Amino acid sequence: MQENFSLKPYNTFGVEAKARYFTEVQTIDELKNAIHFSTSHSLPLLFLGGGSNVLLTKDFEGVAVQLNLRGIYEENVDENSVLITAKAGENWHNLVMFCLEKNYGGLENLSLIPGNVGTSPMQNIGAYGTEIKDIFVSCKVLNLQTLNVEDFDLKKCRFGYRDSIFKQEGKGKYVILEVTFKLTKKDHHIKTEYGAIKTQLLKNGIENPTIQDVSKAVIAIRQSKLPDPKMIGNAGSFFKNPTIPLLQFETLKTQFPDIQGYPNGNMVKVPAGWLIEQCGWKGKQIGNVASHQLQSLVIINATGRATGKEIFDFSTAIINSVKEKFGIELEREVNIL
Repeated sequence: MQENFSLKPYNTFGVEAKARYFTEVQTIDELKNAIHFSTSHSLPLLFLGGGSNVLLTKDFEGVAVQLNLRGIYEENVDENSVLITAKAGENWHNLVMFCLEKNYGGLENLSLIPGNVGTSPMQNIGAYGTEIKDIFVSCKVLNLQTLNVEDFDLKKCRFGYRDSIFKQEGKGKYVILEVTFKLTKKDHHIKTEYGAIKTQLLKNGIENPTIQDVSKAVIAIRQSKLPDPKMIGNAGSFFKNPTIPLLQFETLKTQFPDIQGYPNGNMVKVPAGWLIEQCGWKGKQIGNVASHQLQSLVIINATGRATGKEIFDFSTAIINSVKEKFGIELEREVNIL
């Protein structure tokens, strides 16, 4: 247990914030010891994975716990199915690469998403037509009140768009220990309906893609428009794509004929990046913070000297301008501390 510990290396924005106490855990027993320490000292807990979905706007007056539980396990189900269980501290992209090397299908569209396995169910992470819920079987969690290990199946997780029970009534009550996915071994369901993937595959000269080809296409797309957090501080997409009523979308369409939308029943999902760009934020910099020049959904620590509060205030300005112009209120995808 270390005191007055800098969390700058533990968040992908690279902002400076200190934790009153910090510890790294590699086993459930070590995790329970950290929880006992926080309880006995009446201190709040902060669990850190890859640090890719958190914005630290101030010092943390509690116990920050780096979850470093490691291990990947396989269990054959039948001739076409395999269960893959990964501990919370495993790097997400490394897990995807592990599965692709074994020709296990289902995760390829989620290549190069930053962060660790443990945070993937919290957000129901998704990209290019795939979400965690599509291949999720269960996860083991530690109940922070009872310190008992519990199992959550697909239904119990209540997944939604970038949402789950862990972000709603279960927030702050559980810590995810491991996640199990069901993947295919041969009859893979190749998802290439997103135009960007189709374009990239054609660019690569591929007509009948394998899961490995899809992964390479996704990686190329992400690298072409998303900044590497190791090079410039960011947390990927900062905002969720808003979903609005069809009637509201049709009204906006009369004012803004070029507005994009993806209908789903009586609701329409509108790309947040398009809304932000129309408000003039793409590539715009204020002080140490900017909206990325290639992807306005991404807020960056442009100078490397931004504080969490500067980044938060920048995001608030974006939210306000989009609401003023379109009457749509953007929601932050990143967790704010």
